[in-house]
Amino acid sequence: MTIAPAAGLSLKPQHYADAISDTAAGAWFEVHPENYMCDGGPRHAALAAVRDRHPLSLHGVGLSLAGDEAPDETHLAGLRQLVDHYEPFVVSEHLAWSRRAGVYHPDLLPFPRTQTALARITRHIDRTQEALGRRILIENPSLYLALKGHDYSEAEFLVSLCRGTGCGLLLDVNNVYVSSNNLGYSAETYLDAIPANLIGEIHLAGHAPDPTLGADLLIDTHGAPIDDAVWRLYRRLIARTGPRPTLIERDDNIPAYADLVAERDAAARILAVAQEAALVSA
Repeated sequence: MTIAPAAGLSLKPQHYADAISDTAAGAWFEVHPENYMCDGGPRHAALAAVRDRHPLSLHGVGLSLAGDEAPDETHLAGLRQLVDHYEPFVVSEHLAWSRRAGVYHPDLLPFPRTQTALARITRHIDRTQEALGRRILIENPSLYLALKGHDYSEAEFLVSLCRGTGCGLLLDVNNVYVSSNNLGYSAETYLDAIPANLIGEIHLAGHAPDPTLGADLLIDTHGAPIDDAVWRLYRRLIARTGPRPTLIERDDNIPAYADLVAERDAAARILAVAQEAALVSA
């Protein structure tokens, strides 16, 4: 399924009823497929009811694409089953690793961006897209320390992966802001290096200062309102790329549905301005 670029929300169980009754134009919802890799039950019933009314996106956290090992075949099969059933308009996964020697770690871990890593992750993305029978998007990570041994900047690495595999990019603007703050580079320069045609979806989320180090180390919490600095970067990005499906991502300190809708509406207004500008210049 394809939809016009619009603003969506991450779907949480406490908001199932709100999502089902939501009538906003272009509204869509995103879930972590790992939460639905089961047979039936109330979660599937609720998700099916949401899907009857709105487009869905599946945003994975468990494939460990940057790991030393190929994606787990059982996991891929479960994901394919969900994709076939719910027909999401986007399937995405993180550029990180979380599994090694059969052990899963509850985190999205970094890696050196080497030529060897590029070849390995290319194979893993190719296998994933083959197993799913469709293109996926990969998400840029949030980083907290400078690893040694990189052969590429992050933007160069992402572009190389997309061009080598045919995948697209889920560009998380909050992750760019957090990483640029923590590692000391320009978020604007990073965003400008990403070709617009590779961007299939955008994420916006909140962050928080580290309890000990404060603003010197920002943590990608997904547990706070979107920061003004992230909104500024988003406006700047959309002015260059034009509208892209944009998700308000919230995974902790879940507020009332109306609070999330207010952020979604703010993103929708920015998208509408960009759409109008595109029509005028056409």
